[in-house]
Amino acid sequence: MWDELFPAKQARIVSLLVDRVDVSLDGLSVWLRVDGVSGIAREMLAGKTGTAA
Repeated sequence: MWDELFPAKQARIVSLLVDRVDVSLDGLSVWLRVDGVSGIAREMLAGKTGTAA
């Protein structure tokens, strides 16, 4: 399904789920948004997922 989404919609989903990404010599840390999944669910229920962003 991911490949079927417009790049702008992919970016919107990532921005709802990812708070911060830290890159260092020791590795990669990804900080997720606690409310990210609920934000996506709210958008889906509001009918915003079918539109191109």
